[in-house]
Amino acid sequence: MNTSDLINRVPASATISMAQKARDYKAKGLDVISLTLGEPDFDTPEFIKTAAKKALDDGFTKYTPISGLVSFREAIVNKFKRDNNLDFTADQIVVSTGAKQTLANIVLCTTNKDDEVLLPAPYWVSYEGIAIMAGAKVVKVKTEIDNDFKISPEELSANLTEKTRLMIFSSPCNPTGSLYSKEELYALAEVIKEYPNLLVISDEIYEHINFTGEKHFSIGSIQSVKDQIVTVNGMAKGFAMTGWRIGYMGAPLWLAKACNKLQGQFTSGANAAAQKASEIALNAPLDESYKMRDSFLKRRGLFLELLGKIDGLKLNVPEGAFYVFPDVSAFFGKSFNEYKITCPTDIVNYLLDTVYVATVGGESFGDDNCVRLSYAASEEQLIDAAGRIKEALDKLV
Repeated sequence: MNTSDLINRVPASATISMAQKARDYKAKGLDVISLTLGEPDFDTPEFIKTAAKKALDDGFTKYTPISGLVSFREAIVNKFKRDNNLDFTADQIVVSTGAKQTLANIVLCTTNKDDEVLLPAPYWVSYEGIAIMAGAKVVKVKTEIDNDFKISPEELSANLTEKTRLMIFSSPCNPTGSLYSKEELYALAEVIKEYPNLLVISDEIYEHINFTGEKHFSIGSIQSVKDQIVTVNGMAKGFAMTGWRIGYMGAPLWLAKACNKLQGQFTSGANAAAQKASEIALNAPLDESYKMRDSFLKRRGLFLELLGKIDGLKLNVPEGAFYVFPDVSAFFGKSFNEYKITCPTDIVNYLLDTVYVATVGGESFGDDNCVRLSYAASEEQLIDAAGRIKEALDKLV
């Protein structure tokens, strides 16, 4: 029996694959430090867990509406207005089983075979996989570390065509931690509005992990392009709720209806108790989220200081999320024993095999020069990991 053409053309998730490889090494008794997954290492705040328990006691154990509980969607409407200056009604909100499903819903509902999906690179691995699944043509626009991995208006304009149906980007960004300023988003909007058939997915799931001291700015709040923007968010990163699997979007009504229809044939409504707990989280002050953000900021400073002592690594300072994305191309052409370095994945395999530090190669993020390191780990682990990385890279000649 053969698998389908669809599943054969979809790449496996590199982040998940490397995380599993790290687990396999640990299962063999090896002392592995995994810097692979984009998952906060904090527990979900207690008040959110308490809300979930109460939801179960109150009988929230049944099917929910496909697009989400009305009370939760109203909480999302209020959150969007309060935090992002976005105006939606409850019927423009669709709640899904994680933001990844939200993204898949949008791409599958808006693209046809050979439509172009523009991805500023580096990008989150699943953007490409989902676009390929839909049969779309992926157009990668490489950005540079010297520009903090941000696409310029000129680069955007040069790569848009009449076939471009979607642009997908995240801010703060996975994998780079880059954050677009209000001024930069206004400049991009000037280009976007010239292509009225272009839809832009703004993935803002790292919204609350922002180190700039400035309020997060959503491109969908720019009036000239608001009808072209779909804002995606979720509970995973800012609330340490990765396993709860709750994502959501605010979209033009036609798209919300289409995603509701599609989701009805896949998963229907998301987990009932998780929705009620998420509703409580969105309505509460962000004190717990800011505590986590401040811890990540401290770790960023520590990790960058340690990585900065490694000759050959090229670094920038990420303004959000919990990743660094160093350029490792200075090591290409070098070797140690049987290990020959020609690409980021060679670096990844070398680090895992020799010093038991698990990372992810940049190729799957659309970048052939970098690796992604997550600092969602304890300070002790980060100090140990940086030392091991330096030990290994210093041996390459």
